Amino acid sequence: MDDGRVGEIVTDDGSGADPQKFAVALRRTIGEMNRLVHGFASIENLHPTDVHALSFVLDNPDTATPGLLREHLGLTSGAVTACLDRLEKAGHIRRSRADDDRRVVRIHYVQGARAAARTHFLPLAQAADRARDRFTQDELAVVLRYLDALNEELGELRAPRG
Repeated sequence: MDDGRVGEIVTDDGSGADPQKFAVALRRTIGEMNRLVHGFASIENLHPTDVHALSFVLDNPDTATPGLLREHLGLTSGAVTACLDRLEKAGHIRRSRADDDRRVVRIHYVQGARAAARTHFLPLAQAADRARDRFTQDELAVVLRYLDALNEELGELRAPRG
C-alpha cells in the first residue's frame, strides 16, 4: 500500500499484517541469524563477513568468482582477496582457474569443510523444519514469494560504489 506517507508507521488494518510487528519480526530473524553467523565465525576463527562469503559460495557452486563475491558483499577487491585468503588458509575454500579462460578465478567450497558448517548450523535447519511444518504448502509458497521479492528489493538498495 503506497499512500505517499514515506517512513510513517501505518497501523494494523485488522488483517493481522501490522507493518510495525512485521518489521520487528524481520529484525528479530536477522538478529538470530547474525548470532548464529557470529558464533560460527568465532569457533572457526573467521570474520563474520567470511561466513557470508562462504554462504555465497555455497549458494553459487558453479559461478562463484571474486568479482561476484565483491559485488554481493559490497567490498573492495582488496578486502575480498583478504577474505578469500583467510578462508583458503582455514581450509574452507579453494580457488581454481577456469579451463576456458585462465584469467577467471572460481571459488569452491572445500567438501570436507562443509561438515563443520553443517554441524554448527544443524539446529538452524531443524528449527526451520519445525517452523515450516506449521504451514501449508500454499502458505509456504506465499512466504517464499515474499522473501524473493524482499531480496530483490533489497538488492536494488545497494549503494553505488564510488
